[in-house]
Order: sequence, then structure tokens, then C-alpha cells
Amino acid sequence: MKKSKFTEEQIIKILKLQEEGLKVEEICRKHGISAGTFYIWRNKYSGMEVQELRRLRSLEEENSRLKKIVANQSLEID
Repeated sequence: MKKSKFTEEQIIKILKLQEEGLKVEEICRKHGISAGTFYIWRNKYSGMEVQELRRLRSLEEENSRLKKIVANQSLEID
């Protein structure tokens, strides 16, 4: 999958512009994105703040680390 040129923090700031009253077409033109991309971002990040996003990312990293530990222990038991 192609990596976005925008960070998640930048995406949230772009979505905040629409909440402030700017039209989607203006936002897309200004930032060089398509309307489809904007709406995908809105579905994924709607209502999130930057702090919540950082917390979510840290929880996902911890979860993957714990899954690896459980998988290694189950292999040792077998």
C-alpha cells in the first residue's frame, strides 16, 4: 500500500478545516487531494484529536507486542 505524503496529524488538521466551515472542494484544491481521499480520511479519522490518535497508535503497538509474546509462549509450550 502506498504511504501517504500527509501525516495523521496533518490529516486531522485538514479535516478540522471542514468543521470550521470551509467547503470540501476548496480544501481539496488547497492541499492537492481528491474529494474521495478527503471522505475516506473523514470516515477513518472523524472526531479524533491528535492526542487520541497518538494514544491509539501506542495502544496498537503495545497490542502487537503482546500478541508476539503470546505467540512465542504458545510455540514454547508445544
